[in-house]
Amino acid sequence: MNSGESFPFDSPIVPMEAVVKDELPSPPGWAYEPKWDGFRVVAWSGSPPRLDSRNAKPLLRYFPELQPSLEGLPEGTVVDGEVVVVLDGMQNFDALQNRVHPAASRVEKLSRETPAQLVAFDLLALRGRDLRASPFSGRRAALEALAPDLPAGWSLTPSTRDLEVGKRWFHEFESAGCDGIVAKRLNGRYVEGKRDMVKVKHRRSVDVVVGGYRLHKLGDRVGSLLLGLYDSRGQLHFIGHTSGLKEADAISLLSELEDLRAEESFGHEARQPGGESRWASGKDLSWIPVAPKLVAQISYDQLTGERFRHATRLERWRPDKDSKDCTMDQLERPEGPEFDQVVLGG
Repeated sequence: MNSGESFPFDSPIVPMEAVVKDELPSPPGWAYEPKWDGFRVVAWSGSPPRLDSRNAKPLLRYFPELQPSLEGLPEGTVVDGEVVVVLDGMQNFDALQNRVHPAASRVEKLSRETPAQLVAFDLLALRGRDLRASPFSGRRAALEALAPDLPAGWSLTPSTRDLEVGKRWFHEFESAGCDGIVAKRLNGRYVEGKRDMVKVKHRRSVDVVVGGYRLHKLGDRVGSLLLGLYDSRGQLHFIGHTSGLKEADAISLLSELEDLRAEESFGHEARQPGGESRWASGKDLSWIPVAPKLVAQISYDQLTGERFRHATRLERWRPDKDSKDCTMDQLERPEGPEFDQVVLGG
């Protein structure tokens, strides 16, 4: 709960969310905005200020360089936005994730080496006035009016009511780290914790090699498949996993993979499946290598470096394709404007 009497509601709150769709809703009545690849946050002015995650966890200790950006907000102001780290003109989620570290000395070092910034896309309170019941069109107008006075470290995400512009942004802004488009109802209230927005995300397909698997916790089926692609030197690199297999497929696949067990699969000098980390504390990450013979077509939404950011989706098996043809050059690298050329006031 925030100290003082300047806020019209207590912290923390649960941000409004979006449901994933295949297509954006058509006008009239909608605004379209880039979906950024960072940490969703609710920012509170004050002394001390607050920076809360979507799960209401305080984040400011990990981003001390952002404190002046929060303290410079007008008293009693609450902004919904995103924390991002931008390197070489594009958001870098790995660098952002590395900022969440338990050691204060490490946090301080990284705050200088990979500083974060804030992107604003909604205004929940302004100078002590609760805006959550106002339509989004009114909240956006208030946010745009506030934008010139936002302190250093803040940018404003672009917004349009033109569906064709939103579709163009979907492709053009990917180079800056935009991983899709969010549609918001112009007359919509800010509904905490509800999926009242719509988002469309990038999705591509690629042929990969199965280099290993993890057992399901029940032990009688496959839990997830570990996927690889070959580099130009012929090394098989681990690039991600696919899970969510149908029960019958997961059970029948286990015996086939057991017949392919091998001493190793991913190259000695190649990227390997990760071990224990603070992101998966206590989770069994042991895996079993298999001979790289099975080829599958999977679909994915995002790349982080040369790996899949999230779990992929198994689309079909490719018995017609040689595993050596599953190479890194299948991965698409978007070209276009840099992050600071997309956001307003960046």
